[in-house]
Amino acid sequence: MLDLSSSTLTIILIALIFDFSNGLNDSANAIATVISTRVLTPVMALGMAAVLNFLGAYMNTEVAQTIGKDIIDPASVSSNVIIVALSVAAVWNIILTIMGLPISASHALIGGLVGAVMGAPGSHHIHSQGLIKVFLSLLISPPLALGCSLVVMNIIYFLFRNSSATKVNRIFGKLQIISAAFMAYSHGSNDAQKSMGVITMALVAAGYLQTFQVPGWVVFICGLAIALGTAIGGWRVIRTLGVGLMKLKPVHGFGAESSAALVIMGASHFGLPVSTTHVITSSVVGVGSSHRFSAVRWGLASKIIISWVLTLPACIGASAIIQWLISTWNH
Repeated sequence: MLDLSSSTLTIILIALIFDFSNGLNDSANAIATVISTRVLTPVMALGMAAVLNFLGAYMNTEVAQTIGKDIIDPASVSSNVIIVALSVAAVWNIILTIMGLPISASHALIGGLVGAVMGAPGSHHIHSQGLIKVFLSLLISPPLALGCSLVVMNIIYFLFRNSSATKVNRIFGKLQIISAAFMAYSHGSNDAQKSMGVITMALVAAGYLQTFQVPGWVVFICGLAIALGTAIGGWRVIRTLGVGLMKLKPVHGFGAESSAALVIMGASHFGLPVSTTHVITSSVVGVGSSHRFSAVRWGLASKIIISWVLTLPACIGASAIIQWLISTWNH
């Protein structure tokens, strides 16, 4: 590892805390359904998800490239800006995890970055084209996941229309282990890269790297941090997704997880950071709606949507104000 300055080490530490909090909140994304349907025990599910989160981090670094250099020019950003952005995103993640609400770590991080740059001199260093690409991917992915889960569930209902409920649950009880593993791997492939992108941005900004190329040790520590967060698990969020939104059976868990994983893996392949929370929650809603509209507990769903809507402006506003105060104080 490089001989790093104290400010760069601080960024790495906070990025790993953010990564850990991301795994803590998003552990529900991978295993809430498989626990609620009793296909796997909580310990088995969390262990599987943690390992596959770590392996998923090695899929590619396309999302890290988008986060680290397509939104903000890494050569022109200061360490203070990155520290403020990461701190706001991590605190927001932790607070909402304690409240039991699944949130978008992507919205929190991107909001933190944009707000911190806006609060510091040189907001023109935000790349509007990259920001639009990211916002569009975050906006389109939830309805895409909802639509995908509706299609998947209707195909399943058609194929097994003459089968008994017992037979269907037995078949999909086994298949759901595969879909949960696929979901956990896809989560690591997208979310672990967000911290990789910020750490690599900091290394470029400090002059340790001449080009934006994610080092192997950064991939390892980010994969490990998100895996540890997942292993511990945000139990309140798991209950919200796995039990609160609707009563799930193995066939529903399979439909939601496989649909969400397909959307996330596609996004990771094209370097698009998406909210895995938004994607899996939309898939669960789609699965419930395919059975009957009233199967979804819309009161809880509305609270989750409110937390989604608040995340981006809250993190932009908080990081912009904090960075502006720091810049004013220093001058």
